Parts: sequence; C-alpha cells; structure tokens
Amino acid sequence: MANEATSPGSPRLLHLSHPIRSLTIAFGLWKALIFLVVIGCPGPGYDTSTGLLPYLNSGAGDVISRDIKHAPILALLKFTRWDSIYFVHIAERGYVFEQEWAFGYGYTRILAFLASYFHPSDGVGEAAVITAVGIAVSHIAHYLSVLALYRLSVNVFGQHSRARELLCFLAAVLHIISPAGAFLSAPYGESLFAMLNIGGFYLYSSAFLDARARKGASSHAKLLLAAGLFAVASTVRSNGVLGGILFAYDALVYAWAIVSRGPSREACLHLAVTIVGGCIVGLGFVLPQAIAYLSYCTTEETLRPWCQRLIPSIYGWVQEQYWDVGFLRYWTLSNLPLFLLALPMLILLCWSSVWACKGGISFGSPASAATHPSTMTSLLTRLALPQGILAALAFTSYHVQIVNRISSGYSLWYWYIAYQILSGFENKHSRALPVAVTSMVMYGLVQATLFGSFLPPA
Repeated sequence: MANEATSPGSPRLLHLSHPIRSLTIAFGLWKALIFLVVIGCPGPGYDTSTGLLPYLNSGAGDVISRDIKHAPILALLKFTRWDSIYFVHIAERGYVFEQEWAFGYGYTRILAFLASYFHPSDGVGEAAVITAVGIAVSHIAHYLSVLALYRLSVNVFGQHSRARELLCFLAAVLHIISPAGAFLSAPYGESLFAMLNIGGFYLYSSAFLDARARKGASSHAKLLLAAGLFAVASTVRSNGVLGGILFAYDALVYAWAIVSRGPSREACLHLAVTIVGGCIVGLGFVLPQAIAYLSYCTTEETLRPWCQRLIPSIYGWVQEQYWDVGFLRYWTLSNLPLFLLALPMLILLCWSSVWACKGGISFGSPASAATHPSTMTSLLTRLALPQGILAALAFTSYHVQIVNRISSGYSLWYWYIAYQILSGFENKHSRALPVAVTSMVMYGLVQATLFGSFLPPA
C-alpha cells in the first residue's frame, strides 16, 4: 500500500484532522436517516404483535384524541419489532415464560433498571417508557462503539501515516453504516453488545501494548477490565463469551513460555491474571444460568427436564426446544434463501479472519514501537479467533441470517474492507470504495424499511 493514501473528495464536514467530530456528524446523519425510514413505514406491518404490549393506558380519553396526543410514542412503536417485543415485555414483567430465557438477561435488566427512573406520564404505559429507553440506549451504545472501534484501530495500526489514519477512520465509518441497520437503533441488544465487545477488544489491545512496553500493573488492570466488559457482553448476547478465547490463547502462550524457558515471576503473574480474566468472562455466561437454575430447579414442584442434565443450562434447553437452534438444525431446504442472504457476511467474516492470521498487511511506512509488524500481527491473529469461530457457529448452529447483525460487534471485517479500499486507491479505476459503501448503505436502508414494516428477515 502506498505510504500516503489520499481521501477521495470527502466533504469538508468529514475531515481526518478532526476524526471524532467527523464520526459524530456521520453518525448523526445516518441515524437520522434510519429513524426517518423506520417511522415512515406505513401501517402496523404484516405482524401485529407489537399491539399486544400496553403502550397506552386504557381509559385515557377517546381513541382519536389519545392517539394524537401520544403520536411520538406511537411513532416509536415502529422500532418495537421481532425480538424487541420480547425484550420490552421481559423488562416490564420479568421472565414470565421459560422460552423468554433465550433473550439476554443482562440487556433486559439494564432496560428495567434505567426505565425505573422514568415514570409514565398521563395515559402512557410502562412498555412505552421501556421502548423509549431501549431506543436511547441503542443510539448511545452504537455511538460509543464507533468511538471504541476507532481507538481500537489506532491501537492496532497506529496513526503515524496518512494511510493508517484513513484506515482507522474508514473502519469506524463502516461500523456506522453496518448491515445491522435498524437493529442498532431499536430496543435490541446489538448496540450494547457491540459497545461492550469492541470496548473489551480495545482494553485487551491496550493491555497487550502495555505488556510489550513492560508496564505490568497497567497491563493487568486493563486486562481484568476487558474481562469485565466481555462478561457483561456475555449477559447481553451469549456469543460474548467468545471473548474468553483471547484469554485462553494467552494462557497457552504463557504456559508454554514457562515450560520451555522455565518459570519466572513475570510469566507466572501474567498467567495468573490471564486465568482470572478468563474466569471472569465465563462468569458472565454462567451467572444468568445460575439465576434460572435457582428459580426452576430448587423448588418442590416437578422439575423441568433441563434441571437434571449434566450441565443444567436453561439457555441451551430453550434454544433447542423452543427456537430450534442446534448443530445443523437450520440446514433445511426452506431456509436456503436465508443462507444465501447471510452468505456474503459469512464469507467476509471467514476471509477477513484468514487475512488477519496471514499477516499480509503492509503500509509501506516505518512502524512505531507500538505498531511494529510483529505487534500488529499478534493482535490481529488473536482478534481473528473469536470472529472466525462466530462465523463457524453461525453457519452450523445459529439462525444463520442473524449473522448480518451480530457481526456488528466484531472489528476485523471492517478493517479488511477498509484496507481493500485503501489498496484500491493506487488503482485510479478501482471502484472498491463506491461499491462497498453503496452496498452497505442500500442494504441498511432496505433492511430498515422491512424492519419498520415488520417484514422478514430478522
């Protein structure tokens, strides 16, 4: 790649000399567009499940005057589609039905906690308050995840050349227009998960750089903080536990160093902190299961079948029994269109993971100590592991179409696209930038229209 990549005719509003301001402007414009598309969708959608939630209290005047008075609340209902109906119901009522335990415990508890500070006004139900809180949380979390991705990119690639600056900026912009689209604005866990997961990657990379700089105390503190973010991410979405792979990888590296070179105080301390961090990540997945176990499996009533399993996980049970999630369960002819819909993202996740592990990245400029090629390659290899495993799980075991939205919380594929765009600048006839950006924007807008109309895919 050329040492000095030039930005292709960017508007003055978006300028590399002020990356945070530029990202904030781009974020605001994109979110406003998505918001207008969703609330502009006509009618209640083909599915009327949203109406099952009591958004407006009964007896609050005649229907027409009530609907006019609360028009903003009714507009927000366009964002309560698909799984967000479950999230809002659980945040309001708690886990009433067993199958609801498939939906992130951490996210619903956060919604309930925040909504408790806002009392419903005259005629407005609690579900409406939770919906508004959920939309606000998603917007704030998405914005923070954009900033976290930018800082993570700086940690990995540095900023001491124009090409590196542009890659960091482009990756963050691509996260703004992520294919997750309206799911990053609605009362869904996707935005919060992306913030926590990417934030965890950022702290992990900072800990890694501090360790290379012999800043042991700072490295250990950041590593444990990263583990805490991954743990909370695991309560929002179960795939957050994949962040623990980073700790498992490092534990093996430190253990091998101790075996091959002999024990040292520094290596043993690094290993101990890494193991503790991995346990913290695992705790984020186990804790909701333990709460469910105490609720269902410690009473004198007839026990549910999953209570007597070797690993009594309510999450695994409800995914299998109610949502038909499991190894190759989704591999049916009727689901072929959904596999085709997910195929571009699956290929991108796998390809970018291989690209990162191969380490064939060159900026044609001298590297700083923090972004030395060996440091960059080591970080990219580690970050490729959870993303690659996510792609494999999505292809074999998940409802495959959700990969288009849960991929928003992983960084490598943004970097891969940004790197290919920058590489294409050397070729004046390259259409990498317009094709990549146009495709993501068009998909996001179409997906927002379908979401607002309560139409699949979800």
